[in-house]
Amino acid sequence: MSQEESFVSHLVELRDRMIRSLVVVLVLFGVCFYFSGEIMKFLSLPLYQALPPGTKPIFTDQAGAFFTLTKVSFLAAVLLSLPWIMYQAWAFVAPGLYEHEKKFALPLIVSSVFFLLVGIGFAYTFVLPAAYKFFFSFASQTGANVMQDLQKYWDFTLAIFFGFGLTFEVPVVEMLLVKLGMVSVEQLRAARRYVLVGAFIVAAVLTPPDVVSQFMLAIPLILLYELGIFLAGFLKARSRAPDEEPEESTPAAPTEGGS
Repeated sequence: MSQEESFVSHLVELRDRMIRSLVVVLVLFGVCFYFSGEIMKFLSLPLYQALPPGTKPIFTDQAGAFFTLTKVSFLAAVLLSLPWIMYQAWAFVAPGLYEHEKKFALPLIVSSVFFLLVGIGFAYTFVLPAAYKFFFSFASQTGANVMQDLQKYWDFTLAIFFGFGLTFEVPVVEMLLVKLGMVSVEQLRAARRYVLVGAFIVAAVLTPPDVVSQFMLAIPLILLYELGIFLAGFLKARSRAPDEEPEESTPAAPTEGGS
């Protein structure tokens, strides 16, 4: 097979795997849209728990409910499809990897999905309830009624999910950089002081402009950086490419007169 034919076959395989991933996403999107009301109620629990008793969220736009449920369904479909999408990506790149690279790549893919879901779960369980209780505590001091638009709530929630899901990938990025030789574990340790400042800058950029969500992103980001240093050191100590393995010592030739 010529180089051009090989390139075309790779493009065809990439197209086929992208189509397979898209089909699964679309099928799950249809299922999630059917149950979108229940999904939205589940995602809105932090809001309902923070609202004053006897009040409910509202929609201020006649099309707000449709677009909000569509966004919710699509995000849920993508998250549910992640294992299948990552498998398709793995099946595409695995044949071109060495054996030692496969041993590193597969755990990297699995851990990236794991940390993404952990970040979203952390945001849903701790950050959203704390942020809304913080907001509504100020509203109650004014004596005004609190009315929350569900469409704006979802935009806020999506920003929180994106920020926490992305930053919880820090340990994975550190392991990848150390494995590729772009940085060393010692350099990661030396950069701690800059990470401390950078964590709050990143939190200010990726989260809505409130102190609670920024602190609740910056502190885990610092802890995740330390976890990444530990995992990168563990990985570096226990993974070597074949050409890095120490050569076996050959027995010395017997000398004359030796036994």
